[in-house]
Amino acid sequence: MDGTVQAWVDGWVVSRGAAPPVPEPWGCTIDVGMYEHVTRHVFGATGDDLDEAAVRKVAGAVTGAGVWLKAFRDPSVVSGWLDDTWWIDPEPGYLMTVPLTQGDLPDVPDGYRMRSWSRGGVTRVMVAAPDGSLAARGQITPTGSTAVADQIETAPEHRRKGLGSLVMRTLQITAVRQGARTGVLAGTPAGRGLYEALGWEVVALLTSAKHCPRT
Repeated sequence: MDGTVQAWVDGWVVSRGAAPPVPEPWGCTIDVGMYEHVTRHVFGATGDDLDEAAVRKVAGAVTGAGVWLKAFRDPSVVSGWLDDTWWIDPEPGYLMTVPLTQGDLPDVPDGYRMRSWSRGGVTRVMVAAPDGSLAARGQITPTGSTAVADQIETAPEHRRKGLGSLVMRTLQITAVRQGARTGVLAGTPAGRGLYEALGWEVVALLTSAKHCPRT
């Protein structure tokens, strides 16, 4: 399995409280245990190294609803390998990395309140708005030399105020202090700009597909 994909899997399962990944010849299978996300199959190769035959074989063996595929190649390519029982996100995700460095914790904007805590190997950060509502959040899971950032969100009405950057920088510094040297995440098109502004680089495109059998 590609090293960055493995690092992402290792951190993601802890971040989400999923079952330990089961190794497969083509990648791994992860049980998540939710109605809309029962299990996910993650392919270990990226880009042109992703094997079409393996994707077709794994997808063809899926019969139940709520099973996901995560394949590190453009959806325009992977969509041609799946039948119409699969919903495919037309926009690619992005597997991204960044070197983690020491730094001072950033200042919180006036009126906002930030809190962070760690439990079960996961550090979470939340930023509350002046009225007490949730303005931004995120979490990070160090697993040795790498750390996976996950579930980074900023409420629409609080965007463009530096809160996403505040959360990410706080998480990254926390991970460094726990021994991590490289950050890893799977980002959305909406989040890519924020991450790139903070030095993250795209290492692979990501296709997300969900099995939705016809009834």
